[in-house]
Amino acid sequence: MAESKMAFLIDTSRCIGCRSCQVACKQWNKLDADKTVNQGTYENPRDLTSNLYNRIRFIEKADGDSFKWLFMNDRCVHCGDAGCMKVCPSPGALYRTKEGFVAYDKEKCISCKYCVAACPFEVPRYGTDEKVSKCHLCFDRIGAGMFPACAKACPTQTLQYGPRNGLIAKAKAAKKTVYGEAALSGLGVLYLLDDKPEVYGLPADPSIPTAIFLWKDVLKPLGLLGFWGSILGVLTHYVTFGPRKLEEDNSGKGGDAHG
Repeated sequence: MAESKMAFLIDTSRCIGCRSCQVACKQWNKLDADKTVNQGTYENPRDLTSNLYNRIRFIEKADGDSFKWLFMNDRCVHCGDAGCMKVCPSPGALYRTKEGFVAYDKEKCISCKYCVAACPFEVPRYGTDEKVSKCHLCFDRIGAGMFPACAKACPTQTLQYGPRNGLIAKAKAAKKTVYGEAALSGLGVLYLLDDKPEVYGLPADPSIPTAIFLWKDVLKPLGLLGFWGSILGVLTHYVTFGPRKLEEDNSGKGGDAHG
């Protein structure tokens, strides 16, 4: 990531689970409410949706005879080496903003859903319109000189926005380990965690699934090549030999009964 790149820092130790970020995001982006049911947890909704770009994950962890809560803001992490962008076959459907974040253009999305399979964080979602949706880090607000809606609403400064190198330097000065500093060429959303990444539902060593490239760049082109090769073979045979006709049986069967 270049020195001028911006970033989003999430300090999980500061999060109180108030979900102001969820509400602010929905209000700014005019997202519909998700119909949910109580499933025995304070999490609501239980997962990201096409109408929910960020959510607070509630993690209950045993600590001896007691337990403690861990909270994490779950969203697109805007990878420096973004798998979604690498596999998207529609130019401009997923694109990088000048700040370094991954935004999208629904009008250019062709609903192939390659981005879903290519994301190691399982972030992109598709709604009833069959178009991609995810956190775009309020590129419209940032472009107008404002902070992202979620960061503006956070009462504890859990969510911080600013120059990437500056946020990392500040975190290291406080003796904190930064998740995402180098992963996938540097994440645009960095985390300060109080436990192992797996506890928060984050991959310890995120990487783009190779299977998606095998399908998109090797198997699918070979399949299409085989299909069109078969069509070409049929046409070549037709032009060369003409339509196939039933050969007459010269063995006497069906011929003159009197010989």
